[in-house]
Amino acid sequence: MNCKITRNAAKIIRQELDKEENKELKLRVYVTHNHGDHAHYGLTLDKPKEGDAVVSTDKGIEVLLAKDEPMLDGVKIDYLYFPQEGFVITNPVKGNHGDH
Repeated sequence: MNCKITRNAAKIIRQELDKEENKELKLRVYVTHNHGDHAHYGLTLDKPKEGDAVVSTDKGIEVLLAKDEPMLDGVKIDYLYFPQEGFVITNPVKGNHGDH
């Protein structure tokens, strides 16, 4: 399984992971709902569970992805400041280039 995190997103995520209360946690990406040919995603901090893939990224952040969810393989996590500040999670590998 693969996951890409942009520089902007890694900066924000690292701030959360570096907090003392989050030292034992990793970033989890999950599917909030699936439309068959694409999905919508969410983020949280969590501990690894059975059935998770722990994916290392080039930003030094490990991401938890459920192995049995094919729409998670290839997700891209970005953080945008405009037009609205926040995380944007897409999966270009699966043809998902943004929410509608």
